[in-house]
Amino acid sequence: MSILIKPIITEKATNNSEIFNRYTFVVNKKANKLEIKGAVEAAYGVAVTSVKTLNQPAERKTKYTKKGLVTGVTSGYKKAIVQLAEGETIDFYNNL
Repeated sequence: MSILIKPIITEKATNNSEIFNRYTFVVNKKANKLEIKGAVEAAYGVAVTSVKTLNQPAERKTKYTKKGLVTGVTSGYKKAIVQLAEGETIDFYNNL
């Protein structure tokens, strides 16, 4: 089971990482905080002080087009916000 799926790189998440040293990841829905902490420490070699998790619900979207009403659903996911120890950082762009 892969615990870390991908990092979230948005304006808000980047601002949190620069100011508060918090990084955001999409994680497996069945992963708990201890598993997430271990996975981040193993993958990036950093010390994690705290983990906050939240479940993003599925989002229903409707568009009005020439062909009529088009509906769709974006799937829900679990998000983890990881606080790193003082002086530690993660560089997502070093492997590009």
